[in-house]
Amino acid sequence: MAATDRTPDGASAAPPGTAHLLAGAVRHSPGRTAAVFLCSAVAAGVAIVLPALLGHTLDLLLDDADGLHGAVVLCAVLIVAEIVCTALEALLGGVVTARSAAWLRRLGVDHLLSLAPHRAGEHASGDLVTRLTGNVAEASTAPTTAAAGLAALFVPIGGLVALGVIDPWLLAVFLAGVPLLIWLLRAFARGSSESVSGYQKVQGEIATRLVEGLGGARSIAAAGGSARELGRILDPLPRLNAQGRRMWQVYGRAMAGAGILVPLLSTAVLAVGGVRLADGHLTVGELLAASRYTALAAGLGVAVGGLDALVRSRSAARRTAELLAIPPMRQGTRALPAYGPGRLELCGVTVLRGGEPVLRGVDLVVPGGTTMAVVGRSGAGKSTLAAVAGRLCDVDAGVVLLDGVPLTEIDPARLRREVGYAFERPALFGETIADGIAFGPYRPQPAGIEAAAAAAGADTFIRLLPGGYAAPRAGAPLSGGELQRLGLARAFAHAGRLLVLDDATSSLDSVTELRVDRALVHDVRAGTRLLIAHRVSSAARADLVAWLEAGRVRAVGTHERLWEEPDYRAVFVAAEPDDASPGPGSTRDSTGTSKYGPTGDGDSTWEGR
Repeated sequence: MAATDRTPDGASAAPPGTAHLLAGAVRHSPGRTAAVFLCSAVAAGVAIVLPALLGHTLDLLLDDADGLHGAVVLCAVLIVAEIVCTALEALLGGVVTARSAAWLRRLGVDHLLSLAPHRAGEHASGDLVTRLTGNVAEASTAPTTAAAGLAALFVPIGGLVALGVIDPWLLAVFLAGVPLLIWLLRAFARGSSESVSGYQKVQGEIATRLVEGLGGARSIAAAGGSARELGRILDPLPRLNAQGRRMWQVYGRAMAGAGILVPLLSTAVLAVGGVRLADGHLTVGELLAASRYTALAAGLGVAVGGLDALVRSRSAARRTAELLAIPPMRQGTRALPAYGPGRLELCGVTVLRGGEPVLRGVDLVVPGGTTMAVVGRSGAGKSTLAAVAGRLCDVDAGVVLLDGVPLTEIDPARLRREVGYAFERPALFGETIADGIAFGPYRPQPAGIEAAAAAAGADTFIRLLPGGYAAPRAGAPLSGGELQRLGLARAFAHAGRLLVLDDATSSLDSVTELRVDRALVHDVRAGTRLLIAHRVSSAARADLVAWLEAGRVRAVGTHERLWEEPDYRAVFVAAEPDDASPGPGSTRDSTGTSKYGPTGDGDSTWEGR
């Protein structure tokens, strides 16, 4: 299910607003929603007819007239019909609500996954969970509530009509109090909407803090900060309590007003009805029916309950619609040239975050089939450049091309097959270790999974796990380095013409890193490599190095040539402070850093270059 409609040129149409989203939920189950309306309408019709029939039956009983038996039977039939219709309404309403919730969640998740990762990250994870669970659950009740509520309008309207048919004077007395009823409903709707919206917002804030706390549970325990963290998570509770109290106050005032106004109206109608009965203008049965119709016409309690449910649904749907309003990435349809070398070009690329440039007019060419390391101090824009290279985010200015085709014009399925990523802190998915490696645009054969694991240096420890590649992923005791090697294995298993390694070997020791680098040359599909590097050794083994500084490319060249620049060497002194003391015979300059990396291994350049 697409999160947005598509225009003919492939661009995304405007995302659905709150009203559009709720209408879509109704259209998702049109037959069942219509059935809910029908059942509710029939129940409303029975509720309107029954008082008149009961009054007529009472008159037949008092007059000992013929037809009493048939009237009693008809009353019983109507009562049974009302019970059956109410039960069917509840059953069908539950089905519609469940289907609407599933549709809304699928819509929200599908849209979030279509966004650039940084756009999805604009909302905290706890808030997203709240919006896609609790808020969606409330929004999903809208079709049933609207259908039942629309049918329920027949009850007060029918009550008014029936009251006028019985005696116009009784209708006139009732209509005198209608303005107060309308005022109560309007005040309730306005106050309830504001309080419900505030309550749901604070719920999302607490969920966000809870998710953050659970994610850092180990650090919290180590720091002895459980009490402080509990206080931080629960800090918004007073505001949640205030919003909850406000909701109940609004609801309570409406019900209190109804509790006063409705009995007063009923008393006034009955008083006038008693006078009319004494004058012979009404029968006892008609007075009984009039009293019931007064209660139906003044059914503010039912109206307030339905209105409260609609207000909650609309407020919750608004929070879901806010997610869908985030513009998705524009998708292309073009194919890449067959057997392209993987030439990557960044032309005048600028990327903004929070209105500030992270990359500033970057011009960079990575020749096909070469390995380029990207180095720079923290905050230079390295990871943003890595994200731009494979279109994990779009640029605010400029263009990125792969084998001469702008990334924005490439079919996303083809792009994901041709551009692979490995990250510093990879997330694994699937039931088993093999599933985690196989996760991607296609599932490699078992032999391919094992070959990729071997290339990443993961095969040995995987086979030591109970079950080996079939070991449950969630329970596997993996160190940071082992997790990183599994992330590399996943990237190697899906290697295309471009492979981006975003500091993906930072947790590996130098020997393992060297083995992985050699396997990358000999055992992984040949292509272009873009490495985000913090280690000297990674930069030294690359064909070319792009040196970033404050979001700009300061220089591009070989590591040996750039090493002559003191500022370039200073980048690695900051990154590797523990490697600042040169040993005897090491190839280090006055900064104390070896141009070949921490091991001083001058023969560590990649073989085959």
